[in-house]
Amino acid sequence: MEQNIQVKLIKRPVGEPKSSDFEIARTPIPEPGEGQVLIKNLYLSLDPAMRGWMNEGKSYIPPVGLGEVMRALGAGKVVASRNPKFAVGDYVTGTTGVQGYALSDGSDLTKVDPSIAPLPTYLHVLGMTGMTAYFGLLEVGQPKAGETVVVSGAAGAVGSVVGQIAKIKGCRVVGIAGGKDKCDFLVNELGFDAAVDYKAGDLKAALRAACPEGVDVYFDNVGGDILDTVLTRLRLHARIVICGAISQYNNTQPMKGPSNYMSLLVNRARMQGMVVFDYIDKYDQAAREMAGWMAAGKLKHKEHIVEGIETFPERLLMLFHGENFGKLVLKVADDAADKAA
Repeated sequence: MEQNIQVKLIKRPVGEPKSSDFEIARTPIPEPGEGQVLIKNLYLSLDPAMRGWMNEGKSYIPPVGLGEVMRALGAGKVVASRNPKFAVGDYVTGTTGVQGYALSDGSDLTKVDPSIAPLPTYLHVLGMTGMTAYFGLLEVGQPKAGETVVVSGAAGAVGSVVGQIAKIKGCRVVGIAGGKDKCDFLVNELGFDAAVDYKAGDLKAALRAACPEGVDVYFDNVGGDILDTVLTRLRLHARIVICGAISQYNNTQPMKGPSNYMSLLVNRARMQGMVVFDYIDKYDQAAREMAGWMAAGKLKHKEHIVEGIETFPERLLMLFHGENFGKLVLKVADDAADKAA
């Protein structure tokens, strides 16, 4: 008899998460109650934010409880339903958790069409990642045509979309990424104007060469030394979008803050954090616009797909080691929709 494989958080990680921080549990596949649907997970989104969800303490979302299934966004198929809004065979995205099957009351589920785009795309450009890039850049960064936009983690899920949207809006775009292959991809495939390899040596000199007139908008996914370096290149009235700080998430010492923050004063610049959930009422609008850009060939996407739900603890670390190229997605099960679109 098929069982439900679940990955549960059993310890609060110290530094990088370890396999021993999780438990692989096998339980009976649940039956939906009144108003519920049963979803077979096909793909799960692996995101840097997961590391923060494992920590105890106040944040923009409650931490995952010890003994609970690890939180994750998923794309799957309804296989049983007692909810009139969802039929067996519907494809959905939602917070399904790291497990083979998930129960939901439907309140956070969104129906998706795999004939329009492959399911992993709904966890990337047409999902939370794309929403983060769209609203973080356009609502918080407020780029103007002709300005210079710099994005760190530029070959990753959010960064690669941010840079392309900035190009669509008429900006000059510089990406910061690790390694020649990623930098070549940004320029040759995604159309960035320049790319800086932070692993290649003198980041400050390379950024100065790439942004001789300074930086108008900086979209930060990394934090740490890279944020500090970009602060030295700000132009008057620059905007800094704080989306993430992946370089700091596994620190066992206090998080490193920017020592060059006085550049905000000198340049009358603004640094603002963003959480995508604040824009939930506008998701449909953003998805329609980005789908249009995709159809027109203006917005490209790259998913890095790995397999096996039981490999979750190891696969998650790929994000922190810079091993993913594009949006990291964990394939859980096969489905005919994989070949659609």
